[in-house]
Amino acid sequence: MLHIGCHLSVSKGFTALVREALSLNADTFQFFSRNPRGGAAKDMDSADVAAANDLMAQHAFAPVLMHAPYTLNPASQDPKIRSFAQTVMADDLTRLARINNAMYNFHPGSHVGQGVGAGISNICALLNHILTPDSADHVLLETMSGKGSEIGATFGELAEIMAQTTFGDRLGVCLDTCHVYAAGYDIVSCLDKVLADFDKTIGLKHLKAVHLNDSMTPLASHKDRHAKIGAGTIGLAALERLINHPALKGVPFYLETPNDLTGYKNEINMLRSAFKG
Repeated sequence: MLHIGCHLSVSKGFTALVREALSLNADTFQFFSRNPRGGAAKDMDSADVAAANDLMAQHAFAPVLMHAPYTLNPASQDPKIRSFAQTVMADDLTRLARINNAMYNFHPGSHVGQGVGAGISNICALLNHILTPDSADHVLLETMSGKGSEIGATFGELAEIMAQTTFGDRLGVCLDTCHVYAAGYDIVSCLDKVLADFDKTIGLKHLKAVHLNDSMTPLASHKDRHAKIGAGTIGLAALERLINHPALKGVPFYLETPNDLTGYKNEINMLRSAFKG
């Protein structure tokens, strides 16, 4: 079965979000934990979340994905920026615990000139402060494109974060197809090799989610520019091979393509039709 959804706005309430996903023929979705460019978060209505949990269970939803705001930089050398990231992430994980079958995805951050090693040390110090054995099971590191001083553009950097984190063996990874392609991993011509590299470096058991996006820029461009499915340099055929790859069986896919709801529904239906499992 293909578990697939898209990014939706939670502004209408959580139960309405689940219904919206169902109307798109989706059985999961991604949403921002709060304003993606700021720190404000709306209160979660207990009755609304309980109703949403029941509705997701009725329709056998795959895990929904809460995405951290873009403003967080756990790798920063600035203590105030790291403190903000720590406060937000700790609060997000408390909120996440109220949603049944949910995961939390975040960008590892940028070292901003201090070096990859120092940036990774800062990320791990933050994670070691807020993670428990239970919460670590639901936290995902996202693969990045490598623009500027981003950390996480190589599988090795993500593996190092996991190795230096107390509960790192319980962390997961969200593989973004646009990001890994822009980072230099050729999922068009060498998908088997890329997944074998991931397995050797991190372990496929840690691959918990895929952001399914085409790319506006070519291989190894190190630019984060998402395109609609089939309208970019990765192409529909390569993305169809990816959703049908046996190594990714059961892994949920989340569209982050530049679409409105109609566009998302069309992509979801197109990919369901292409799925051979």
